[in-house]
Amino acid sequence: MRGRPRCHQVRHCSVPNEPLPLTARGAADSADPTRLDTVRLAAALRRRELSSVELTRALLDRIERLDGARSFDGNPHHINAFVRVDAEDALAAAAAADRRRAADPDNTPPLCGIPVALKDLIAVAGRSVTASSAVLADAPPADRDSDVWATLRAQGMVHLGHVHTHEFAAGGTTDQVGNPWDLARSAGGSSGGSAAAVAARLVPLSVGTDTMGSVRIPAALTGTSAIKPTQGAISTRGVIPLAPSLDDIGPMARTVADAALLLGALTGMDYPLTPRAGRRPLAGTRIAVTHRVAADRCDPDVLDGGQTAVQAALRLGAEIVELEPGPAPDAALAGTLIRYEMAAHHRAYRSRRDHYRPMVRDQLDAIGIGPTREEYEAARDRRRSLRQAWEGWFAEHDVDAVLEPTVVMTAPLRAVPGSSVQDDPVVHQHLSEYPALWNLTGQPAIALPAGLGSRTGLPAGVSLTGSRNSETSLVPIALDLQAVLGVAGPPFI
Repeated sequence: MRGRPRCHQVRHCSVPNEPLPLTARGAADSADPTRLDTVRLAAALRRRELSSVELTRALLDRIERLDGARSFDGNPHHINAFVRVDAEDALAAAAAADRRRAADPDNTPPLCGIPVALKDLIAVAGRSVTASSAVLADAPPADRDSDVWATLRAQGMVHLGHVHTHEFAAGGTTDQVGNPWDLARSAGGSSGGSAAAVAARLVPLSVGTDTMGSVRIPAALTGTSAIKPTQGAISTRGVIPLAPSLDDIGPMARTVADAALLLGALTGMDYPLTPRAGRRPLAGTRIAVTHRVAADRCDPDVLDGGQTAVQAALRLGAEIVELEPGPAPDAALAGTLIRYEMAAHHRAYRSRRDHYRPMVRDQLDAIGIGPTREEYEAARDRRRSLRQAWEGWFAEHDVDAVLEPTVVMTAPLRAVPGSSVQDDPVVHQHLSEYPALWNLTGQPAIALPAGLGSRTGLPAGVSLTGSRNSETSLVPIALDLQAVLGVAGPPFI
């Protein structure tokens, strides 16, 4: 390796003592705490300028006004991000967090008292988890917390409720959820409820899952930020699976700093939360551009967003290198892994076949008995080879990150009762075209906004991907880029 500065040589910081510059568009409104990013909220709670009860009430009021009736099917006029809102329990947890902070302010975790929404796959003891599916509509309450929620509960976070997923996380559109930028459009998936809730300021943080891009796709379509960590960094015990060998837990927020703060709470790591000082903080950083998806497959607004990010990185001092990409996965690889593992989980629900929505029912019918064990093991071997090849690629080219569009399109129209749009499997395939590779390789990726399209007015996004376990160096790059690219919120809310 060259003798160049490494991005991980950054002072880690907890929530800063002084207010940070506002990362979202516009000025902060002290009368409306929902306008503050999580880093600012945590600082305000610590300084006792705001209570968790006040924050939680403000969010519950906003959900009541904006989210609409809760439905597995959705409708064209509502965001419908939440499946269930646990208002009474949330206010009780907020009051407990306020007491905890008052009793021992110096030892209170940074996210104590901060509300969070969980994807409707993540178990909370005493609450049903339904995977946004009528198949599980009468599921009994969970008897224990998922590891994810046990970790966050111990830090005093406030569970606001469960948010929608594409049914059983088996798709990329979550069509029952409206995109806050345009309710006729998809918020992406499968963590669409998480992204929509964050974008609409219904909750500051959400925890999603990512199997083929499921936190990064909705982040791109809603103008928010998300982190898919190195595979296995966060336990998935107590989370309804899609494909356990590919599933990852991912924090979602309006900003990279907020997502990094939540990632730290989940992993026990300490990540920087502020961009670095100076005009060229990315000096010595090598960022690769590979063009591994042909330009003619991408919307023009997406290409513009990617170019904007490249120019921003150059202005910040990064070295941009155009490289031939590493190997692409064969066409059958992801499908074999997902079909085999999905079939194993859904055998228990065969008697409820008619309760699935048509797209997932068709998927399960097509799976039949699934690939054979021999086919599955062969796919696992090919995946190991792919992972090793990409790790070798990063080492050979000495790059800190790959910069590319998160998805090939801006938010598509959604199939929802009352509209003429049909659920199109091709759309799901296109949405995963960029992000799915990094689930197969297990490498971390950070999705962040790259402005609004001049043609559509909709968000475009880019992603930064690093070698395995490189989150500590990847987060600072994303923070520096976001300081230039900025963050915008939906204009009508």
